[in-house]
Amino acid sequence: MSEKLKIGISIGDVNGIGLEIIIKTLSDSKIYDYCTPIVYGHTKVASFYRRISDVNEFNFNVITSASQAIARKPNMINCWTEDVKIEPGTVNKEIGKYAFMSLERATNDLLAGEIDALVTAPINKDTIQSESFNFPGHTEYLQDRAGGADSLMFLVSDTLRVGVVTGHIPVSKISESITTEGILSKLRLMDASLRKDFWIRKPKIAVLGLNPHASDNGLIGNEEAQTITPAIEEARANDILAMGPYAADGFFANGTYLQFDAVLAMYHDQGLIPFKQIAFESGVNFTAGLSFIRTSPDHGTAFDIAGKNKASEVSFREALFTAIHIIKHRRETAELNENPLAFSKLSRDRD
Repeated sequence: MSEKLKIGISIGDVNGIGLEIIIKTLSDSKIYDYCTPIVYGHTKVASFYRRISDVNEFNFNVITSASQAIARKPNMINCWTEDVKIEPGTVNKEIGKYAFMSLERATNDLLAGEIDALVTAPINKDTIQSESFNFPGHTEYLQDRAGGADSLMFLVSDTLRVGVVTGHIPVSKISESITTEGILSKLRLMDASLRKDFWIRKPKIAVLGLNPHASDNGLIGNEEAQTITPAIEEARANDILAMGPYAADGFFANGTYLQFDAVLAMYHDQGLIPFKQIAFESGVNFTAGLSFIRTSPDHGTAFDIAGKNKASEVSFREALFTAIHIIKHRRETAELNENPLAFSKLSRDRD
């Protein structure tokens, strides 16, 4: 891979911390040793956040298509022409359309092969809603654009990886949304991603229960016995090393998660609360199971600190490098699959 990877970046909500953390990340010249970034937004908005971020001598190279991107420079594609009133920290329904313009243009280039991966800055899930974007979040939108039957919201860090069976749905709908086949689908996606994207030869996956104490043998609900355990058994019959179901509270509190390569939680907060507690700054949200690669920081728009030069770029930088690593792993896998003996040796060396 002698040519630098092209990494597309969508800016998220204009009034959030997206452009601040993007500019802080790209102001580090070492980034350009690994990739050529292309930001989808607008230079006037970027100039506003460059000034408040206290980043000197930083300017975007303006291009009209990804093919014009220049290596060792931060590149930007202007996705709209009108002036935008920027009000950091303000929730504005009108502003949401610019987040979508950025995301749509970047996704178009991703699907066309013009960029190698996409890193998304946080959106406001309410203000971005429109006739064109009728999804609970990035994950569902990108799965739809990819034409995928399923995908996995996969939060990853050096110490913990967590996926979820159900994502952005109301808590009242969780139990009825969890099925044996749905859990199996997520386990297949997680196992495949751990092997292909993270080079783990024999992944060990922990599966959490749904009910308190994983139901205490049926005293507190029956989903574990009727739905979750059958999925684990079928996964194991298909060479997926899944174990559980584990009671979620003790599992994280006593460090049992450290014995596994990944954890499958039943619902959003069950997995994301402990993940963000354990790996907030270093955590990355990765959409596994799609033909393309998308990552994002594991935090939101942070309206409370937007425009105050207080946002940390650590998670965004991790998201950028995670995307780069996954691209390389996938390409190496494709090449080595043509030579199974070399692939087997390299996999053993990395275990």
